[in-house]
Parts: sequence; structure tokens; C-alpha cells
Amino acid sequence: MTTQDIAAGLPGEDHSLLLVDDDKPFLTRLARAMESRGFVVDTAESVEEAVTKVRANPPAYAVVDMRLGDGNGLDVVLAIRERREDTRTVILTGYGNIATAVTAVKLGAIDYLSKPADADDVYAALTNSSGERAAPPENPMSADRVRWEHIQRVYEMCERNVSETARRLNMHRRTLQRILAKRAPR
Repeated sequence: MTTQDIAAGLPGEDHSLLLVDDDKPFLTRLARAMESRGFVVDTAESVEEAVTKVRANPPAYAVVDMRLGDGNGLDVVLAIRERREDTRTVILTGYGNIATAVTAVKLGAIDYLSKPADADDVYAALTNSSGERAAPPENPMSADRVRWEHIQRVYEMCERNVSETARRLNMHRRTLQRILAKRAPR
């Protein structure tokens, strides 16, 4: 089976895919896997590099890491949306929370996957038709996780301003900074 045969399973004629992640080994593995599935892959390791590539040639598909060394992956999603509204964008993150997922969807992302995500998950998210629904979670969130999600939601509403978020949550700014620096509870 050739790459053209595989690409025939993808919707549309444009199979360009931009992968944005600052984890070089992961980026390389995912790029190879997506090429074997019929995509024409371009990669970027920073927000600046990704935005430059998007402005030059907006892709039909994109997979963007949320936290990059020089900024937030949502800036890349916004740049993609400004240049090409039909791009199917998936957000990847090791710091998953509801607030950033909602923001990503509002900016035009079609899905939101937690790392480590494998190539099959990414491919399924990129090619998923809009009529299919995700299965409900098997494990409900803990009380600590619900609290953390609420803090993240308020943090996003305050445009990631720690001082304003701390004021709205009626907590000390340094306490909030410690909470934000930690990974999400299970």
C-alpha cells in the first residue's frame, strides 16, 4: 500500500499537517507516524516558528502542544484560525484541564488530547467526523481535581493574570502560583 493509497482515506485533497511540539523525540516519532498515514508533515518546535510557517502556508491539519518553550500553543491555534478557518486542529498537552480545553475549542480546535497520546489517537482525532461523540469518562474527577479545574477556569478567564486570579479566588498570590506550578491532581 502506497502513501497515496493511505492518503485516499483522508478527507479533501490537501493533506498538509503542521506538528508543533518542543519535545524533539516525540515530534520526530509523531511526524514519521503521520507521514505513514498519508499526511504531508511540517514541524515546528516553538510558537514563533509555528506562526511563521502558518503565515507562509496555512495547513489543512495541525497538532499543537499547549505549553511550548516560548509561549502558549493557543497562540498558534489563533494564528491558524486567522489564516485558514477550515484547518482541523488538535491540542496536545501534559497539563490537561477543562478551562484550556474550552479555550482551545473556542479558538477553533476540534479536539484536545492529553499526553502521552499515540499516533492512532492523534489520527483518530484529526479524521473524526463531527457527528461522532466521545465516550464518557470511566473515572470521575476527584474533589481535588474539581478544585484545580475551577482555579484553571478562573485563571483563563483572567487571561492568565496571577494577581487578578488570586484576587477573584480570594487567595494569596504565592499560594496560587504554587498551585499553578504543580501538575493536575488525578
